[in-house]
Amino acid sequence: MNFCQTPKPPYYAVIFTTQRVDNSNDGYNEMAEKIDQMVKDQPGYLGMESVRDENGCGITAC
Repeated sequence: MNFCQTPKPPYYAVIFTTQRVDNSNDGYNEMAEKIDQMVKDQPGYLGMESVRDENGCGITAC
């Protein structure tokens, strides 16, 4: 049983981690927006998701 429709393979994923060392956004949000725009333009783009814990450790998958 398929729960979602996906394009024909091959598939690619980019997964990266980040560690924020302070609460300043010192360019971080601007770069995140640029990355989001860049990946949306790639053939086969399915989405981008990010999570971050209370210690500033984050994971992004796109």
